[in-house]
Amino acid sequence: MTFSISGRCEQTGTFGIAISSSSPAVAARCAHARPGVGVVATQNITDPLLGPKGLDLMQSGLSAEEALARLLDGYDTADYRQLVLLDAAGRVALHAGPQTLGIHAMAKGKDCAAAGNLLSNTEVPAKMVAAFETSEGALGDRLIAAMQAGVAAGGEAGPVHSAGLLMVREVSWPIADLRIDWAEEDPIGELEKLWSLYKPQLEDYVTRAIKPQSAPSYGVPGDE
Repeated sequence: MTFSISGRCEQTGTFGIAISSSSPAVAARCAHARPGVGVVATQNITDPLLGPKGLDLMQSGLSAEEALARLLDGYDTADYRQLVLLDAAGRVALHAGPQTLGIHAMAKGKDCAAAGNLLSNTEVPAKMVAAFETSEGALGDRLIAAMQAGVAAGGEAGPVHSAGLLMVREVSWPIADLRIDWAEEDPIGELEKLWSLYKPQLEDYVTRAIKPQSAPSYGVPGDE
């Protein structure tokens, strides 16, 4: 029901994940990221607890592979889970249990990994990774480009209805947490529009939190 791309920007230290699904509000359950630590995507028949647990393990100093092994050790429903872990060094660990739904696949590249289930074909994640690696611009741009490449490669076997983009950097809160929790058509296209609107204001929102006295005006009626 889900496909995602997790990525890291080596230059800025930004981590992020973009994700889409036929289910509503997919990013609320499946997308997890922490500044200076990395990303966890927990999907298929989702256990949201695996996100923060995986991030805690990587924050303790474990690599993505070590954290994944620890997550799965003694975890009796691992057969139903599909997981992507991306650590602070850009290393990736992948898991897809034998109960992963439908056509499913995973792929990893430099500072990125993609995964999906109930896909139209097994090439979708590899196409997403290739798009991430070859695209330019901010991390959000590259994640969206990868999602669009997934759609172009066939995406899910059925229609998707929700999408999200989560990014973290040097502050303790997400610098972007954008969600299309339900759309009858093209939630990824709607997410791209939302990112295009949000991107020019991203740094202003960070400044307003850290140095409100230096923040630009809101540009709304009544703000002088």
